[in-house]
Amino acid sequence: MIEAHRKESALRQQGTNRFAQKLADYSIALRRGPTEILQVNVGKLCNLTCVHCHVNAGPKRKEIMSRETINRIIGWFGKTDIPTVDLTGGAPEMIPDFRYFIEQVRSLQPTRHVIDRCNLTILLERGYEDLAPFLARNKVEIIASMPCYSPENVNAQRGEDVFEGSIAALQLLNSLGYGIDAHLPLHLVYNPVGAFLPPSQAELETDYKRELQKHFGIVFNKLYTLTNLPIGRFASYLRRNNKLNEYMELLVQAFNAATINGLMCRNTLSVGWRGEVYDCDFNQQLGMQWNNGARVFLWDVDPANTENREIMTGDHCFGCTAGAGSSCGGAIV
Repeated sequence: MIEAHRKESALRQQGTNRFAQKLADYSIALRRGPTEILQVNVGKLCNLTCVHCHVNAGPKRKEIMSRETINRIIGWFGKTDIPTVDLTGGAPEMIPDFRYFIEQVRSLQPTRHVIDRCNLTILLERGYEDLAPFLARNKVEIIASMPCYSPENVNAQRGEDVFEGSIAALQLLNSLGYGIDAHLPLHLVYNPVGAFLPPSQAELETDYKRELQKHFGIVFNKLYTLTNLPIGRFASYLRRNNKLNEYMELLVQAFNAATINGLMCRNTLSVGWRGEVYDCDFNQQLGMQWNNGARVFLWDVDPANTENREIMTGDHCFGCTAGAGSSCGGAIV
């Protein structure tokens, strides 16, 4: 009786969703640990319009982080011992103060680390010719979208000629030492091109390294496999093809409790382009804000009060716990 009451209480707190029920079934309390990464979505402006994009980013989006917001984030971040800022978008490089943001983080302490989640093609756009050298000078880690090592799959998911541009950008990064110099890590990201789970990350990394080296002379450090979550543009794609329910069931049936401890929502704090705080970037795109939907800004949060906070969940969370799991750092188990 006590156990049943505990599960019922957990469900009330989490809301009536299947993922909360699954956690209760396994007697799991999903709570935040110490924050190790501050992930900042600086806006939805992007030079690409990818089929799998959960942000619905594109060239016409107007959401862009202001310098005032950046300064407030830097002020908060500087008072913490969080080691890493992870910049994402959209194409984060397209906001006017992208370089300013990185310079401000790097000025805090030499040990502070910056990640740029890059779509590669932005490095070749007019007006961004100095971007790759800037990233190298500031020792910015690059995590780059590369859904396949063949042009057919990449162009189908991301747009015509994107594969060719991505290859040229990777060759440029290699020429600057990325993927070669220990201070310039270069990682690639694989997303499935359809309604299925990623294959083995280790095996696919071997394939990527072999094919990219053989055909283009490209080297990189790690491959991260990410599961597409049924939100945003990918959810629209699933609905158009009458696959949304089928895909959701695939994720639910593939739930793996061993992934829970490694979920990114446990060590990553997500910040929106206006400065709002979320448990993860996916919750951010769904508007799942703290305090029952009331807007909470980063600078109003006491860093000491984030640990052990209950994480907000929904059915989309099955995407991060399916199979080998999925996080910003790839497979979990």
